[in-house]
Amino acid sequence: MKLNEMELQTLRHLIMANDTTSCKMSAYAQQAQTPEIRQYFEKAAQTAADAKTELMGFLK
Repeated sequence: MKLNEMELQTLRHLIMANDTTSCKMSAYAQQAQTPEIRQYFEKAAQTAADAKTELMGFLK
């Protein structure tokens, strides 16, 4: 499927947003004081990374 310019721009924006979210959640996880909070942020980081990977699949 060929994406138009608007769809491509939106897709890039979503990919960057998920990348930023993943990085921030990982940083928050490293700073967490309790295992529960650390696990929460690690899971959020992984979810964002997975979403980024899935979205990047549309660029192929």
